[in-house]
Amino acid sequence: MSRFRRTVGVLAVVLAGVTVTAVNFADAATTVTVQAEAFAAQSGVQVETTVDTGGGQNVAYLANGDWMRFDGVDLGPAGTLTAAARVASAVGNGTVELRTGSVSGPLLAQFPVAATGGWQAWTTLSATGTHQTAGAQSVFAVLRSPGGGDFVNINWFSFSDGGGGTPSATPSGTGWVNVDQAKWNAQLAAFNAMPMDPAPANAVRVPEFNASCTYSHSRKDDPIVFPGLPGASHMHSFIGNRSTDANSTADTLLANAGTSCAPAPDLSAYWVPTLYEHGVAVEPKAVVVYYGSRLTDSSRTVPFPQGFRMIAGDAKLQAPTPAGTVNQFYCAGPGGEIGRSADGNWPRCAPGASLLFQLVFQDCWDGVHLDSPTHKGHVAYTYDGTCSGAFPVAIPSVSFVIAYPTPGSADGFTLSSGMASSFHGDSFLAWDNAAQGHRVKNCIVQKAKCNTAGTF
Repeated sequence: MSRFRRTVGVLAVVLAGVTVTAVNFADAATTVTVQAEAFAAQSGVQVETTVDTGGGQNVAYLANGDWMRFDGVDLGPAGTLTAAARVASAVGNGTVELRTGSVSGPLLAQFPVAATGGWQAWTTLSATGTHQTAGAQSVFAVLRSPGGGDFVNINWFSFSDGGGGTPSATPSGTGWVNVDQAKWNAQLAAFNAMPMDPAPANAVRVPEFNASCTYSHSRKDDPIVFPGLPGASHMHSFIGNRSTDANSTADTLLANAGTSCAPAPDLSAYWVPTLYEHGVAVEPKAVVVYYGSRLTDSSRTVPFPQGFRMIAGDAKLQAPTPAGTVNQFYCAGPGGEIGRSADGNWPRCAPGASLLFQLVFQDCWDGVHLDSPTHKGHVAYTYDGTCSGAFPVAIPSVSFVIAYPTPGSADGFTLSSGMASSFHGDSFLAWDNAAQGHRVKNCIVQKAKCNTAGTF
């Protein structure tokens, strides 16, 4: 397989806005998982999609001298630490070094890499080490090999501080919104009691249903980040519930039946930063909100509880997005991409193609909170096809596929949140319980592709 190599000084590539996922225990081992593609800077690294179900993405074909920097990794209190890495290698003959502070900083842990049977034949290595600096810091992954060729792919790293005991109480305080356990238990009981409509023999065995939507309205509101504060946000393009504003709650969304989505029982609010071309807003011409599963066993999926909130992407991420960067705008259709904007950050599409963006949300939940201070702390992405640890509950994998009615130009675009890298999305879930439950049961649990109506 050919390998494209380049050196980038500072290139932020974040998997749907999540760089670090922490499992917060008191008096227990704290585990932090870092997706390998979520580096803040790198040299000699490219990103590809893993071939195993739920594996997500990996950094590929790493050679001697390549490196990655991961910022804000909280290694916990100074002392003993256990590190793990999910790797694959067709040739072996190298070592992955984890260092703090710089490429030549203190050695945290190292993993000798042997051949695993192929570039997508994954195994998990572990090592113990010590560190002297508590709290969040930069961790460097440095690749060493006596040979001159590629020797390893990496999917993720994890760090455990070596504590013991049992998990403490779940997080609480400002920003943490607890699910109403009585209502959630009743919703789960009704879902479990629902009969499953058997899929026909010719059904496409993909766990998926969708909501087919159009643009609704624009406001400088954000009922998740700035609840009750009209005009406090940058401009957003709202999709779905037509009543969405800064004061929206689960109750107000459910009470207002107007929606720009089909099916009608989906009263959820979805929104993204507004796209501008030459200072003029370009609103989505079509949005498909997919509900699916990236799990090895999709039958473990349960519906969203009422009022569930989450954000994917990072409005504060302002970094170049040249061709090949993950989570970027792209062209689809006849002719595809015919060039880039003058700054290299935006595609130019052929006249018959469409400008699109696909944004994937987290699909594992802590089972306790409807929201969290970062609006991401209660959810996580699966990296191995399962939901476990602090995020044991499998929820539908939501993704936005957004089409814009413009091919673009050499001048490029801007977002209300800034550069192309700042694209993000919000979901405030408000489905009719029965309508959502039947779709999850028939389409995701049964692993059968359904249409917008929720039928096969």
